Amino acid sequence: MLTALCLVLAALAVLVLPAALGLAVVLRAGCSAAMAGLAALSVAALLWPSFAVLALPFGPPWAAALLALDPLSAWFTLLLGLTGCFAALLIVPAPRAELVGFPLFLLGMALALTAADGFTLLLGFEAMSLASWAMLHDRRAARLYLIFAVFGGGCLMAALGLLSAGSGSLGFAALRAAPPEGWTAVAVLLLVLPGVAAKAGLAPLHLWLPLAHPAAPGHVSALMSAVMVKVALYVLLRLIFDICGPAQASWWGVPLLLAGAASALLGALRANMEVDSKAILACSTIENVGLIAVGLGLALMFRGADMAVPAALAMSGALLHVLTHGLFKCLLFLGVAVAQAQAGSRRVDGLGGLLHNMPVLGWTMLVGALSAAAIPPLAGFASEWLLLQALLGAWRTGDALSQFAARPARALVAGGVARGAAAMLRLWGLVFLGRPRSPRVAGAEDAGRAALILPAALCLLLGLFPAVGLGLLHPVLAQWLGPEAVVPASLFGLTAGDAGASYLVLPAAFLLVAFAVALGRTGRGHATAPAWDCGFLAPPPHLPFGDPATQPSGPGFAQPIARMLGRPLLAAREAVAAPGPGSMAPALHEARAADPTWRALAALRRARHSITLQADRLRGLSIRHALGLIFATLVLLLAVLAGLERP
Repeated sequence: MLTALCLVLAALAVLVLPAALGLAVVLRAGCSAAMAGLAALSVAALLWPSFAVLALPFGPPWAAALLALDPLSAWFTLLLGLTGCFAALLIVPAPRAELVGFPLFLLGMALALTAADGFTLLLGFEAMSLASWAMLHDRRAARLYLIFAVFGGGCLMAALGLLSAGSGSLGFAALRAAPPEGWTAVAVLLLVLPGVAAKAGLAPLHLWLPLAHPAAPGHVSALMSAVMVKVALYVLLRLIFDICGPAQASWWGVPLLLAGAASALLGALRANMEVDSKAILACSTIENVGLIAVGLGLALMFRGADMAVPAALAMSGALLHVLTHGLFKCLLFLGVAVAQAQAGSRRVDGLGGLLHNMPVLGWTMLVGALSAAAIPPLAGFASEWLLLQALLGAWRTGDALSQFAARPARALVAGGVARGAAAMLRLWGLVFLGRPRSPRVAGAEDAGRAALILPAALCLLLGLFPAVGLGLLHPVLAQWLGPEAVVPASLFGLTAGDAGASYLVLPAAFLLVAFAVALGRTGRGHATAPAWDCGFLAPPPHLPFGDPATQPSGPGFAQPIARMLGRPLLAAREAVAAPGPGSMAPALHEARAADPTWRALAALRRARHSITLQADRLRGLSIRHALGLIFATLVLLLAVLAGLERP
């Protein structure tokens, strides 16, 4: 199995040559085959777990590089193999630097996920970051992304240095045998959390993600959102759950729980404010990564309290959402790339009516949007249901800190899930319903059918049969929580451990299908009429599909959410420019919003500027005023010391 893994990694390295020669067809076929092989190898590793380690004939000066494919690595490489295969199908002729970066990007992620020592892990992690950075088209996004990548890599390097101090080795087996204790363990946690958050896009270290993901090519954006941020979560699992051992306090999960809940709400709100379809999906990734972080935080809390069954529930929900989110987010990004190539726009206000002339794209994107909105019985619902059931049971830990942290987390997660569903409804409705907003949109045709149909089919299968995914997850849970840590599941549905709640998948699917059939029957024999143009005159001849200004806009669709939550959280502002009396011009609606982290950085910049101005004023003091200031400071310090020495 490890030999086959080495062959896959070698194939990715060899594909750099045809990429450098500009052979996009060879690169497409080679990357698709290599990723399909990696997915098959991952399924075999999950069905027949192996903990063997392979020492490569090269590596750092002090030791050989180590590779392994244990159940945790296999779960994440399964995601990489599937989504990498789908994304590679959309490789098109491009600049050679972009073509060369793609196999290196895949190789870096695969190397990080299969590493069995700290050096190989960091090597793959940084190769992944640099390769994706090289494929960004926007300089500002690339610069910001590089800053966060360097920060995250530095934090992880320091954490691995602390971990290796007790064992004298960077091999995971040696690190696992000597887990950190006391303040060393706390320092490792304080280094790993920001390092992972900077790469995964957790608030408040998420600023790069809404800029970097839209700046990459479509197939690269799909992998950045579906897999790259999950590699950071894998590093968290490897260093905190695995290497630090089970003997950690339950409060370790509280920072991850709160950061994940805040990210879920913030990402969902930002997704409702954006007008660029790729930016909407990027902000939705912040929401979903936050949900996964909530599940991992709950698993840490439950494991610290020696509660294996609730910990298995939280861990199952988090890891199942890793796979399902990767599939439907890859599908959505690839669909947006196809729509942009055919219709010439990414803005939701520049598209419209694509379902009529691009039915394959429309229906597959609907599957992805409904999965992202957690609508049963599609892929996203089962994993989010498990996460919410685990969150509702957080009070059982008996730890006051965990119980108090779970209260606001429940409210934030519920708000994030609801707003995330609204963002997906807004995206799909504005892009695929209504009328075309330009002649090019009206003439768009379906393309990339295989890259869209395959992930859509997997979303349907995982939604209808989540027990298959949970069955593949069992070796991962048994690796850390014991063989008894199993979420009861069958072909008919899931059960939330010993809490008693159940989700019956097939009956829910039957009811939804029956409702859809009944709704279709009631729509027969309907009459058609001209579309309502809000009272405007008939469109001119050069706009045969109607005036785009008379259709709903992105900011207008999000106006209720912006007014309710956007103002206090995102400083949302709107302005309406109404035409004068007698004018037939449409009114213009402009909406603005600012991320709270950017506002905090701006406030710090203003405070630094104010301090600098005050320091400049102090430089201009006369000798008399300077001596007076020194004397006053000395008197104040003496008074403070006298107060401290008083019995």
